[in-house]
Amino acid sequence: MMEELARESGNAFQLSRRGYLFVTADPGRIADFERAAAEPCSLGAGPLRIHRGQPGDPEYVPAPDHGFENLPTGADLILDPSLIQEHFPFLAKEVVAALHTRRCGRLSAQQLGMLLLEQAREHGARLLRGRLEGVEVDGGRVRSVRVATQSGSQTIETETLVNAAGPFARQVGQMLGIDLPISCELHAKISYADSLGVLPRFAPLYYWADPQLLPWSDEERALLAETEETRWLLEPFPSGPHGLPEGGADSQVQLALWTYDVKTMEPILPLPAIDPHYFEVVLRGLSRMVPGLRSYFDRLPRPVVDGGYYAKTGENRPLIGPMPIAGAYMIAALSGFGIMAGCAAGELLAAHVVGGELPDYAPWFLLERYDDPEYLRLLESWDASGQL
Repeated sequence: MMEELARESGNAFQLSRRGYLFVTADPGRIADFERAAAEPCSLGAGPLRIHRGQPGDPEYVPAPDHGFENLPTGADLILDPSLIQEHFPFLAKEVVAALHTRRCGRLSAQQLGMLLLEQAREHGARLLRGRLEGVEVDGGRVRSVRVATQSGSQTIETETLVNAAGPFARQVGQMLGIDLPISCELHAKISYADSLGVLPRFAPLYYWADPQLLPWSDEERALLAETEETRWLLEPFPSGPHGLPEGGADSQVQLALWTYDVKTMEPILPLPAIDPHYFEVVLRGLSRMVPGLRSYFDRLPRPVVDGGYYAKTGENRPLIGPMPIAGAYMIAALSGFGIMAGCAAGELLAAHVVGGELPDYAPWFLLERYDDPEYLRLLESWDASGQL
């Protein structure tokens, strides 16, 4: 669907498919990588190609700098260190496996949103900026909504309400007397200038899959150990620092993230303060994978740190479909994959709203799934959220 939009619009939102690159320096993790790659490929993501550096290996096709057409699907699991260094020379030489998932990439969320808004306006949609204050329900059906705007409070008569309130979807549900099983996590992201050109401009998203201790000098370790406020920086950290280039060939910007300390919280705006150590922690964590980043340790770039909330269900699967009040619908709990899933989620929601034909997977996104004992038993067997 997104590829069709890109073709129709002349790729107005800069869709590319450079993939995601998951790497490890632990030989004991190779079997985990093989299992992680095999599961989505077995479910239709495409073939799994394993490159061991042996005669008869499949060809590894690198991703181009731009575009999304005529590219491999599935995944490439590269177990040949020389092939890893040939195509990804910025990685540490200790890397023993690189899993390149191919049907992944980048796009401009702002440009995609503007394109969809323009198309909606062409079909009669109007944008009203304001804050939802209340919902009138009469006879078990939505009748109107009350919106606070700069010019005052307005009541809009409607029998259809879509709860697409992101981190505040649970609060909108409470206006209808419905408690949606959604919690929120604050996730921060960093942008910084890679002025030394450590990372190539058209690298895939790069992800370090190994737990680690942050690299500090002996002097730094002694200093950090002196106080309780900084001693945690010497403790083991989980896997997961990742980053990717932002912008075109002339940009120096890299984005970086690491959800090493995520807590469930009530969403508040403006966002609470981000840990002042966050950038240095992420940069040092990434340096295990990209040793060239250690060139910045003595003089850190000036970062821009912002973030937002991931709204999630317990199993990290969205809620899409009708709510228990006639005329009320939801498209909520899209976690950290809202940009990627938004178009398909919107299509599914629209089928519910207009009474269209529903796909066979539609029940898996309904609120009623939590009433199904078989589904609840399935949840007990899941041990991964799929969240980066």
